[in-house]
Amino acid sequence: MRAHRAAQASGKGLFSRLNSHASGRRSGDQFCIYVCDRLVLPNLNTEQIAQIAAGELSLDRLTRQYIHEHLSYRFVETINGAAARELEAAVRRGALVAGQPFLNPLR
Repeated sequence: MRAHRAAQASGKGLFSRLNSHASGRRSGDQFCIYVCDRLVLPNLNTEQIAQIAAGELSLDRLTRQYIHEHLSYRFVETINGAAARELEAAVRRGALVAGQPFLNPLR
């Protein structure tokens, strides 16, 4: 956890990243873009699309709402960054029983 705290202090740690994801802001956050593109946009109705086009409804707000209502997270502490990247790649290739993730799989 000492490494997490040091990374957090530099603004690059796990908690900073999770806060960024939870914000729903698509600018600069690839996860939020994936959530919006794959999970939010397909469920918009014509009225919502018109409201977004008119600036009356925010895609970032809808993305944040979706994340807070439907998603959760888990994390595993690894020995170092290289081990974390290896584990991430394995999960993205489908190493878990659930198979490849819906968002950001390795193709």
